Amino acid sequence: MSSTGMCSRREADKYIEAGRVTINGTVAIKGNRVLPGDTVIFDGEPVINKTKLIYLALNKPPGITCTTDLKDPDNIIDFINHPQRIFPIGRLDKPSSGLILLTNDGDIVNQILREENQHEKEYIVHVNKPITPAFVERMSQPIPMLGTKTKKCKVVQLKEKTFKITLTQGLNRQIRRMCEFCDYKVVSLKRVRIMHLNIDNLRLGSWKYLSDQELSELRQRLKTSSK
Repeated sequence: MSSTGMCSRREADKYIEAGRVTINGTVAIKGNRVLPGDTVIFDGEPVINKTKLIYLALNKPPGITCTTDLKDPDNIIDFINHPQRIFPIGRLDKPSSGLILLTNDGDIVNQILREENQHEKEYIVHVNKPITPAFVERMSQPIPMLGTKTKKCKVVQLKEKTFKITLTQGLNRQIRRMCEFCDYKVVSLKRVRIMHLNIDNLRLGSWKYLSDQELSELRQRLKTSSK
């Protein structure tokens, strides 16, 4: 209710405690979750979220933390300083740079992130020593990590110490752990693509709203994606 702009959170709590709010015909209690498709009624009138949906892309610099915790002095929310409440879709670890999406649309987060939806993310990685054919082959195959294994992925050498890797997973520090398993160390890591969205000419530290064309294609690609 507060996210629609109709009242504050404190006021919403009071309305709920007074029994003035229902969810799908049942009197609401504090802590109830509202899911897509649910009907919320306040004093006999439907609650409609009129908040404008926001979708933006940031070229995150190293040193910024992908957290909404404002106690973190390097949090991504203060860095962008957007007037509306938004949150990152997934994360890039603090030392890494590159493309990250932010939104206030909670419906699309899992659709983009869930590995079974097979949405690609592409990275350019610079390592501490020359890359060998054996390294490229091993990195492209499943690697044990965090009680599971990585999925097969595409790895292409670009320069002596630089390679491109395309993932559909998002395990914690996945690329860095994969490199460590192969006895390499990541010097720099940059995400350059999420699905069809590329970092293009977006300067480091800058952000932009997704274009109508980018949004249209994003929605089309997410139509069959599980939430």
